[in-house]
Amino acid sequence: MCNSSYSDYELVQQFESGNHQAIEELIARHKKRIFTYIMLMVKNEQLAEDIFQDTFIKVILSLKEGRYSDKGKFVSWVARIAHNLIIDHFRKEKNLQTVSNDQSEYDLFNSAKLCDQNIEDTMVNDQIVRDIRRMIDELPEDQREVVLLRHYAGMSFKEIADQTNVSINTALGRMRYALINLRKIMAENQINLTLA
Repeated sequence: MCNSSYSDYELVQQFESGNHQAIEELIARHKKRIFTYIMLMVKNEQLAEDIFQDTFIKVILSLKEGRYSDKGKFVSWVARIAHNLIIDHFRKEKNLQTVSNDQSEYDLFNSAKLCDQNIEDTMVNDQIVRDIRRMIDELPEDQREVVLLRHYAGMSFKEIADQTNVSINTALGRMRYALINLRKIMAENQINLTLA
């Protein structure tokens, strides 16, 4: 029977009953969203892959031990595990007094609309991408997190609220303040985010 027609919760139940194909379907179903979230937070592809693998190892172990209880919220639960592993990574890095190396340039703003550009358009677009990434990095952590989860990980405000343990109104408020702050940063730095 095709696993793709089952809900996340039904696949979790099947995996807990011994169907190992069910976890493969869950990973395939949510890989892009979870990996994108991790990549946005750590900005290093190799590190993101390692954390992604660690996330699903932890998911599998937790399921085998019967520690999954968020019925109907599987992807939020997985994202929370990934988030905790990211925090653990940065804590270890801070304790070792090392600096994160942003070697890989991951184009978060890849779009079909930008295909077949000439070199000048490509250079302008690359500058826009760098400007947006710098502006997002200047936001307070709670606002930056909401922007990344909403616009790059594709989460709803309800999922964001669940993952960050705040109310939906708080998540919406953080997004509102993030947009206000981004506009302020643009004005202060005279940043133009349009292709000429």
